[in-house]
Amino acid sequence: MAADDQLRDYLKRVTLELRRTRRRLQELEERQHEPIAIVGMACRYPGGVRSPEDLWRLLVDGEDAIAGLPTDRGWEQAPHSSSSSFPSRGGFLHDAADFDPDPFRISDQEALSVDPQQRLLLETAWEALERAGIDPTSLRGSPTGVFAGVIYNDYGGRIHQAPEAFDSDLLVGSAPSVASGRIAYTFGLQGPAVTVDTACSSALVGLHMAVHSLRQQECSLALVGGVTVMATPTAMLAFSRQGLLAPDGRCKSFSAAADGWGLSEGVGVLALERLSDARRAGRPVLALVRGSAVVQDGASHGLTAPNGLAHRRMVHQALAAAGLSAADVDAVEAHGTGTPLGDSIEAQALLDTYGADRSGGPSLWLGSIKSNIGHTQAAGGIAAVVKIVQALQHGLLPKTLHSGEPSPLVDWPDNAVRLLADAVPWPESDRPRRAAISSFGISGTNVHVIVEQSPPVGTDSQPAQHCPAQSAPWLLSAASPEALQVQAAQLASHVATHPELADLDVARSLATSRAGLAHRAAVISTDRQERHSALIALAEGRTASGLVRGAGSGLSGVATSELPRDRARSAAADRLVDTHCRGGSADWDSAFPDSGARLIDLPTYPFQHRRYWLQAERF
Repeated sequence: MAADDQLRDYLKRVTLELRRTRRRLQELEERQHEPIAIVGMACRYPGGVRSPEDLWRLLVDGEDAIAGLPTDRGWEQAPHSSSSSFPSRGGFLHDAADFDPDPFRISDQEALSVDPQQRLLLETAWEALERAGIDPTSLRGSPTGVFAGVIYNDYGGRIHQAPEAFDSDLLVGSAPSVASGRIAYTFGLQGPAVTVDTACSSALVGLHMAVHSLRQQECSLALVGGVTVMATPTAMLAFSRQGLLAPDGRCKSFSAAADGWGLSEGVGVLALERLSDARRAGRPVLALVRGSAVVQDGASHGLTAPNGLAHRRMVHQALAAAGLSAADVDAVEAHGTGTPLGDSIEAQALLDTYGADRSGGPSLWLGSIKSNIGHTQAAGGIAAVVKIVQALQHGLLPKTLHSGEPSPLVDWPDNAVRLLADAVPWPESDRPRRAAISSFGISGTNVHVIVEQSPPVGTDSQPAQHCPAQSAPWLLSAASPEALQVQAAQLASHVATHPELADLDVARSLATSRAGLAHRAAVISTDRQERHSALIALAEGRTASGLVRGAGSGLSGVATSELPRDRARSAAADRLVDTHCRGGSADWDSAFPDSGARLIDLPTYPFQHRRYWLQAERF
């Protein structure tokens, strides 16, 4: 009997351990394939694009953002007059020299020494975090990762022409490796910080790395970006001499008229989080990254020529990583730079993969944002993601410009793969909308990412009855008095334009997703009209009933306007306002526990730009 009892105990322990092992393996498997949520986006691209909404308007309106060369970088002295192929147009950030160092505590001399690409990454990273509902200054010490695509450092390459006082700062300030490190240093992030240079695929390779890092729990949040600013005309000159650039600066993707790239500039940053974490934190889930793959061309027709076999393998690997078939994808946002060879190889690889499983089914729609804004190089992958995320949300695939007659170098089958010569509705179906995005590098390293429509959530939570909206203050903060005034004006305009916004949601979003900087104010009025009047007064530098203001950068005191006695405020709201205006951290959860308020999208920080650009006598 004793032996039998021992055997039974042993079997029970083994069975229990097997169950635990099975559960751990299941959790590991789920973690390895958990969708990654895109929770925030920010960008600046040619054509005056300063936000994802700006970019979407440009695409829907079918605008062409290609314009003349920059006139404030000394390019008129560049030795390109002898090259008849040098384009006179491109897609440029004509305000690339503008920067606000104040929120980042950067001196004027350092700002002048820092590569404009790094400055743009700092500002767009800030904006992406705010749009994700995250105070950028709240991440200090967190395992947040940074993955930045950067390929040029020609701003610092002029170090021999700069004053000696700038030598050390300029060398560090333009090192591509420092681009990711500067973001981590500025925000105090302690996750992986990696600068990626695989040429024009850099940003999406960084996205692939970030997804892996999140799933391996190396980081809890990831910032993924890409940036290109051509401080000198060197790249355009070199590529034009090789006959690679379109004379008119436009990418004619997959068109019979394709005659080369149109080089452009831009910057984009995404904030990523595991879906389960994003849902728990109440973040806005804009779309999901389902799977991705990175491959290398290896030996091909030439060092910079694409490899069709490698492209097909890449598509199959990305689909396998996502657990999907080719028929599960509705559209491809292609690399599509507008070169006859590159476009034909890419299109044929898509026909051989996505087109092969579509006999009798819906067509695969093919397009490229490069037809609108040009080839923004290291920032191109993020531009494609921003486009697709908004297309998923709006149910519309924008047209690809300059397509005209499809390339005769591609054997286009009937309806299997179709160019987006016109905008096409993207209807709902019994499954989520999905699109794939390709990005290729002159390095031969290419990437394919599959993005899916955000899953539906339950009904919106309602504010708790015991916490009326009027009791919650609207907290504002900026690094300068001028920025505080602009912030008040932007908020007043936004709330007036969106009357459906709940006051309590606005209050929570301001209190928890915006940084507490030196200059502060709190709007504590009890009705919407009075709040609006108080914001306008603040925007104009005046005080008004319902407005409490911090006393400036020192915050040595608080100036409080008188409120009508019949508008009582809660003690919790009083404490929150007092703490905020005295320079402390506002604890929303303690002041308004279980309020039911949501995080909503509000205007991002109003950077007060000044020009920072080291002029060089010659290039």
